[in-house]
Amino acid sequence: MVLSSASPLVFDPIAAQALPLEWLPPDWQFVVRNWDYLAGGLGVTIVLTATSILLGFLAGFPMGAIEVYGSGPLKRLVSTVGVVLRAIPIVVILVFMFFVAPIPFPSGEFGMWLPGIGSFDIGLSAFAAATVGLGLRSAAYQAQIFRGALQSVSGGQMEAARSVGMSKLQAIRHVIMPQALRRSIPGFQNEFTIVLKDTSVAFAIGLAELLKRSYDLFVESTTAVLEVILFISILYFIMTFVTNRTLDYLGEYYAIPGGEG
Repeated sequence: MVLSSASPLVFDPIAAQALPLEWLPPDWQFVVRNWDYLAGGLGVTIVLTATSILLGFLAGFPMGAIEVYGSGPLKRLVSTVGVVLRAIPIVVILVFMFFVAPIPFPSGEFGMWLPGIGSFDIGLSAFAAATVGLGLRSAAYQAQIFRGALQSVSGGQMEAARSVGMSKLQAIRHVIMPQALRRSIPGFQNEFTIVLKDTSVAFAIGLAELLKRSYDLFVESTTAVLEVILFISILYFIMTFVTNRTLDYLGEYYAIPGGEG
C-alpha cells in the first residue's frame, strides 16, 4: 500500500506492486513504497524551514541592531519582546498563532515542486501560522546572534566611518554590518539547525510536514513504527548535515582575512 503525496491516506496499489523490494523485511517495504508520501512532508519541512529562517532574519537583524545602537522605549520594547518569545515553548507559540491570534491567515492549499522530491501540497493556514510562529521565535534568537556580532566589531571602526563623513546609519550599513554578518555565521548555523528540527512541532497544528506524514503512515501499519521513525530520523540527519557543511563552507569562504572573523 502506498500513500499518495497529494492526499493523505489515499493508497496506490499499482505503484506499490511496481517496486521490487522483496529482499527487504515487510515493514521496510511499507516505508520505502510510501516514499512519495513522505517526500511531500519532506518538501513541506524544507519550505517551512526556509520561510521561517528568512522571516527570522528580516526581523532579527533589525532587532539586534536596535539593541546595540537604539535607545529609549524602542530599545526596551525590542528587548522585552525578545525575552518573552525566547521564554515561551515553541509549541505554545504555534498553537497560539493558529487557534488564538486574530490574524487572517489564508485558507486552502497551494502546490509546490522541488527537485528530487516532486510536487506536493501545502495547507495555507497552518503553513502561514507555523511560518509566523517559528519565524518570530527565531527572530528573538537571531537578534541575540546579531547583537553579539555587532558588538564584536571594534568601536574604532564606527569612529573611523564617521570621521570620513558617513552618517551613523551609513556606517552601520557599509562598515559594521558586512563584518557582523560574517562573524554571525557560526551562531546562525546553530539557529538554522534548531529551526529545521523545530518544524516538526508544526505537527501540533495539523501541518502535513515530515513528522505528521510519518504519523499517518504508522497509524496505517502499526508494526512499522520503528522503521518509520528511523527513516525520518535519517532524513532529518541528512538535512542537518548538508546544512551544517554548507554553512561551514560559507563561514570559511567569507571569513575576515587575518583571523579577525
